[in-house]
Order: sequence, then structure tokens, then C-alpha cells
Amino acid sequence: MTAIFRLVPEAVESAAADEKAVVLQRLAGQFAAAYDLDQAEILNDLLAREALGSTGFGRGVAIPHAHSDAVSRPTAALLRLEQPVDFAAADGLPVDLVIGLLSPKNAGVAHLHALAAISRLVRSDATHRAMVEAPDAEALYALIANATDRDAA
Repeated sequence: MTAIFRLVPEAVESAAADEKAVVLQRLAGQFAAAYDLDQAEILNDLLAREALGSTGFGRGVAIPHAHSDAVSRPTAALLRLEQPVDFAAADGLPVDLVIGLLSPKNAGVAHLHALAAISRLVRSDATHRAMVEAPDAEALYALIANATDRDAA
């Protein structure tokens, strides 16, 4: 079975940021670098969605997401923040994991399935801890890839 969303190793990194706007800018840059997309276009898409309400999922996780003409299938990028950042999450906790998702404008249910898969991934305290404690981006990518492969099966 095909993975619910596309994630390449180059789209996973640790990053420093001190506020939500910087996090979104870094995330847009990560999408641009990993998938050869236009950073400004991606940032505009993410900011437009964020203006509707915070994508702070809670429990130290944010899932900024948007529909975009730049992708042909749900596509993800992940930033593990060096220091937690206030993301205006419903639970009030700052975030240290940011999983971005871009889906085609006509994705509909595929976008919702990808968001649900990401939500399942980070809902577990043990998985969240393992993601935060992964020694490097390669180990973090492997952890996510293994979990999403199990989810898609």
C-alpha cells in the first residue's frame, strides 16, 4: 500500500526558532529545499491557513497544514525545534515538534487521511518522546517512516 503522505529524509531536520512566524518560515524553507518548491508560495499557503486558527495540535506538537497548487499528493516536512515555541495551541503548551503537511487543492479526503495519520503518530507519549530524543534527523526520519508504514498497512 502507498504511504498516506510523502516524506523524504531531506524534509526532516532540527531547527532553532524563537517564535511561531519563524517556525513557519523555517518550515516553508524545509518544504522548498526538500521538494524543490517555491518557499514564498508555501509560506503564503501556511500563513493563510494559520490565520484561520492555530494548528497547534497540543501535547507539544503543531501540524501546520494547507492546500497548495505546488504539490500533487499530500507531502510532509518535519522540524524538531531545539527549544519549545509558543504556537497558541489549545492546551497552552509550547511545541517542540512541527509536522507540516501540504496537499493538493482538490485533495479533500486524502488531506484528512494524512492529517489523521500524523495525529495518530504523535498522539502517543512514547512516540513523541522517541521523536524528541532521536539522536539525529536520520533516526527521526526512520522512526516516522516505520510508524507510517505500519499505519498504511
